[in-house]
Amino acid sequence: MTTIRKGKTFGILAGFGLLSACVSFGGAEPPPYLLSLTSDMQVDAGAARSGPQSGALVVRLPATPQKLNNVRVPVRAGATTIAYLKDAIWVDKPARLFQGLLTETIAAKNDRLVLTPTQASGKAETYLSGQLVNFGLDGPSLTVTVTYDAVKMVEGQPIEKRRFEVSEKVFAAEAGPVGEALNSAANKVVVEVADWVG
Repeated sequence: MTTIRKGKTFGILAGFGLLSACVSFGGAEPPPYLLSLTSDMQVDAGAARSGPQSGALVVRLPATPQKLNNVRVPVRAGATTIAYLKDAIWVDKPARLFQGLLTETIAAKNDRLVLTPTQASGKAETYLSGQLVNFGLDGPSLTVTVTYDAVKMVEGQPIEKRRFEVSEKVFAAEAGPVGEALNSAANKVVVEVADWVG
C-alpha cells in the first residue's frame, strides 16, 4: 500500500512539474514588472464633454468568475485544471482594468459622455454592464481569449445582451507576450462593444 501511494504521489508531482516552467500555484517573490491594459483609442488631453447626467452612458464594473477575482493571469492547464502564469501580475484586478478600457475607448470612439456609477449618482438612463468571462491563457494551444458578455440597459427599452470574444495566439507562455496579447484582444473587444453600444 505504501509503495502504491508513493508512486501515485510521484506521478502527480511529476505532472505538475511539467507546468512549472510557465505557471505558478503561488509564491511570495515579486514579479519583475506589472501588467496593465492600454487603450488604442484615447481621449485627447484637455478634451471636454458636457451634458445632462441622464444622457450619459454609465459603464459598470464587470462581474467575474472566481478565477479572475485576483491580479493573476489564469492558465487553463487541462480540462479541469487552472494554474496561474509565472511572474504575470496585473496592476489591478482584470475587471477594473477592463472597465477603464471600456470607458476610455467608448468615450474616445463615440465622442460621448461616459461616467462611472459613482459619477452618475444613479441619474443616468443608459447603462453598460456584464461579465468578463474569460481573460487568460489556454496553455495547450498557447491562445489567449477575452470574452465579455455585455448587457445594455436603456430606460424605456428592452434589455439587450451580446457576447463579444477575441482570441490571439502567443509564441510563449510568458508574462510579456501573454500580457501584450491580452491587451490586444481586449482592445478589439471593447471597440466592438463601442460600436454596439453607440
